[in-house]
Amino acid sequence: MKPRPFSQVDVFTATPYRGNPVAVVLDGSGLSTAEMQHFTHWTNLSEGTFVLPPTEAGRAAGADYQVRIFCPGRELPFAGHPTLGTCHAWLEAGGVPAGADVVQECGVGLVRIRRQGTFTAGPSQGERTLPGAATREAAERGGSDTQLAFAAPPLLRSGSLDEADVQLIARGLGIDRSDIRAHAWCDNGPKWRGVLLGSAAQVLALKPDAAVLAGLDIGVVGPHSAGSEAAFEVRAFFPGNSGLTEDPVTGSLNAALGQWLMGAGLAPERYVAAQGTAMDRAGRVFVERDAEGTVWVGGQSVTCISGQVRL
Repeated sequence: MKPRPFSQVDVFTATPYRGNPVAVVLDGSGLSTAEMQHFTHWTNLSEGTFVLPPTEAGRAAGADYQVRIFCPGRELPFAGHPTLGTCHAWLEAGGVPAGADVVQECGVGLVRIRRQGTFTAGPSQGERTLPGAATREAAERGGSDTQLAFAAPPLLRSGSLDEADVQLIARGLGIDRSDIRAHAWCDNGPKWRGVLLGSAAQVLALKPDAAVLAGLDIGVVGPHSAGSEAAFEVRAFFPGNSGLTEDPVTGSLNAALGQWLMGAGLAPERYVAAQGTAMDRAGRVFVERDAEGTVWVGGQSVTCISGQVRL
């Protein structure tokens, strides 16, 4: 065992302990898959990541580092909040990208991550500006003064869900089939099945049945009323060690939802999604589609723990 640099980063929040934490081991060299998986279990967090040098092919393609992402019971090819949390920790530790964007190598290939200071939301939400007074206040609370955003990887599977799945999801969420206004595969590594409800209030009122939804990754989204701080409320449910687990704030799901909803004309080109409300968190995810059609998913991050871990 040797000491390795370590950070625990709260993602999609500028206020410590109100987002989604990830454990980041900044030197994963020499660790086996089993050791990485065991440590992730030990942290009792939803994900742990391990930073490695890029592979030869990754380096040739411009990768700044490689990351392996684990959750309890499995390794993930991609996940959103671990991507942003790892990048935050890597930059904070002195990492310098070769180009304008940070380039992460992971199971789905290369993922670009950019640093930006301002997010302009849709017309009803105004502008989310991170520099200036808001940034100073975040810094005083321990927050990050730079928003990071990743380019959403291509969907591995899209299109409507099978009707049998939709009926099963409705039953598992405790709602009528007619409450689901739209649905789609949102598979970008994690095999999310996305459903759109009529309102954010319906999303927040859900009491899912773990037995019915066992084995499924479910993302639920519903619109807030016009003029609200956020355009949508999101909740994410997936299988856990003790049944169904809810994720506080989910980058991969929000990336896939953005691609689906914007592509179907169900969301504006830029919006803010709230997630974690039902768990007493205050996650805010900034989603926008640029002129080239790339969907960017971002937010602020804050380091809550830094030091060394012996592995």
